[in-house]
Amino acid sequence: MKKYNLYNNLLGWVCFVVAAVTYMLTLEPTASFWDCPEFISQGYKLEVGHPPGNPIFMLAARFMVNFAFGDVTKVALMVNAMSALLSAGTILLLFWTVTHLVKKLTVKDDATEISPVKMIVIFASGLCGALAYTWSDTFWFSAVEGEVYAFSSFCTALVFWLILKWENRASENHSDRYLILIAYVIGISIAVHLLNLLCIPAIGLVIYYRLCKRPDAKGSMIALAASAVVVGLILYGLVPGFIEVAQDFEIFFVNTVGLPYNWGVLIYALLTVATFIWSISELYRQRSAKAIRWSVLLSILLSGIPFIGDSLIIPVVILAAAAGYLWFVPKLPVRILNLVVTGIFVIFIGYSSYALLLIRSSANPPMNQNAPDNVFALGSYLNREQYGERPLFYGQTNNSGVVYQVNRDGTTKPIYDEGKAQYSKAVKASPDDPDRYEVTGYKKEYMMNPELNMVFPRIYSGAHTGQYSDWIGGLRGKPVRATQYVDEDGNVLQYTDRIKPTQAESMRFMLVYQLNHMYWRYFMWNFAGRQNDIQGNGEVNHGNWISGIPFIDNPRLGDQSLLPYDEGRGNPGHNVFYMLPLLLGLAGLLWQAFVSRRGIEQFWVVFFLFFMTGIAIVLYLNQTPGQVRERDYAFAGSFYAYAIWIGIGVAALWNIAVQAMTPVSYTHLTLPPLLRE
Repeated sequence: MKKYNLYNNLLGWVCFVVAAVTYMLTLEPTASFWDCPEFISQGYKLEVGHPPGNPIFMLAARFMVNFAFGDVTKVALMVNAMSALLSAGTILLLFWTVTHLVKKLTVKDDATEISPVKMIVIFASGLCGALAYTWSDTFWFSAVEGEVYAFSSFCTALVFWLILKWENRASENHSDRYLILIAYVIGISIAVHLLNLLCIPAIGLVIYYRLCKRPDAKGSMIALAASAVVVGLILYGLVPGFIEVAQDFEIFFVNTVGLPYNWGVLIYALLTVATFIWSISELYRQRSAKAIRWSVLLSILLSGIPFIGDSLIIPVVILAAAAGYLWFVPKLPVRILNLVVTGIFVIFIGYSSYALLLIRSSANPPMNQNAPDNVFALGSYLNREQYGERPLFYGQTNNSGVVYQVNRDGTTKPIYDEGKAQYSKAVKASPDDPDRYEVTGYKKEYMMNPELNMVFPRIYSGAHTGQYSDWIGGLRGKPVRATQYVDEDGNVLQYTDRIKPTQAESMRFMLVYQLNHMYWRYFMWNFAGRQNDIQGNGEVNHGNWISGIPFIDNPRLGDQSLLPYDEGRGNPGHNVFYMLPLLLGLAGLLWQAFVSRRGIEQFWVVFFLFFMTGIAIVLYLNQTPGQVRERDYAFAGSFYAYAIWIGIGVAALWNIAVQAMTPVSYTHLTLPPLLRE
């Protein structure tokens, strides 16, 4: 086994070198299009970019800028090189991930040695999966420019690899340190991009399958549900919640006590850190159950996790449930509580890097988007309020409008629910005036025509009605009488005639545009082939996927040999893979799913990594038609998961070959050598 570990480590670093050389040789020499110049500027001078910010990326980029040695013409190159090296690290982790999974399927857990043939199969699987992803269209493109997605991909790969390391060592003492490290990487990655949170369902399944002696479908669903709750508590609890708690501290210490701006935030941060240290200390010493209960509950409160939404009902329910558990459980599960508290603490530590935005914005740098120099502006910045909201599960459609109330005096006003107060810095009459915040308004949620609301609305933007119609071959809808004006008692005074999209039209747009055009087309670019690098909006000659096989491509897109040279073979983005990576990945996922019980468990883990970083993002983004650029970079994590199946496909082909060459006994079926041990 020592020989296997040596070769596994060595070949992993070979993959790293191959990827690093590939990316460094093809590196963007300066700033490329879209967000890259902004990100490079953020790293160079620690300036504040667009919401929701990326302070960890800023700090890492600032470190790389030092290697320009004062030559400003090399600043962009150094930031791009950071993406290249992080992407090469992603390939290293992908190799080790594939070899781990294939080894689990082909070698017994108690084996002390691995045969040379099996080592060749395992390492060939790792090399194939890692190198296929190295040279894939989407990942290679993001690996050579100063964007956050290379860093985010590395964090995703690191978290997934760490949970596999934990799986190997779960029965050892101190194995929880891997879970704590995963939580810390998640906290760090939140300050790069939120995509890393989507690994949590796959992590939950690995933990369930490793700890449960007899896993089943019901238990798997419970593990997934628990993972979804964790994602929700982080995304909608901790991420905005700690800002809300900090805002309360800031208002009290600035407006009431009279301290300068941001002192309330500082006091909150120090108190929170002290509380977590107290809680972890009590859990370690186990001297007082009462101290453990209070310290854990206070840690949860100060972390901001309970503060989901604008209502106080949810925080009260969450805190009451936590208190009920802590005070009435027969025996405190100290190990689990320690894991939870420490995990929250390290996530908080990683996420606290957003203090960098407060600090830099207060210095008023040249680029200071949204000026988040106080915790209230920072809250709006992190919540991306400037981008507006889109309905996900229920809400407006494209012809929806605001409902108005007619008052008794004949005036009208839009109907809305008044939310939380919005604060900003008070304008000082003189420099000697004390710092103070004042209410500038309230968050408003307008009431839209209720008759036009729809479950799972995909056609919701009035500005894109024509494009919706083009993509689904005509948007006809159905006529609806919608409420327009009501009196002060809520009685309808006037209706208006509107056209509401049908549920079928909404689902058709999702399938045709959001899933097919904005996801599966990108997927096939990487594993079947790409027509050209011209942005496509449904035309047969721009940006489609192709395979290089005429009887597959020509019925969909016309005779590809007739394309102009600069749109076909002569285009830099033109690639044909003859669907070989796609077919190898399909072989890998099918073999993994049916080879054994462990195989199907692995399949669901990889599947949920694939689904959550791909299709789930499509459903969450709910994109409108006519996107200004291709968005394939957002799904790099999903393509990473499929590259795992490509690697496993090598083992699948070997297994098929062995079965084909193994004589079949009429008295019993002989298992192939790969599975016989």
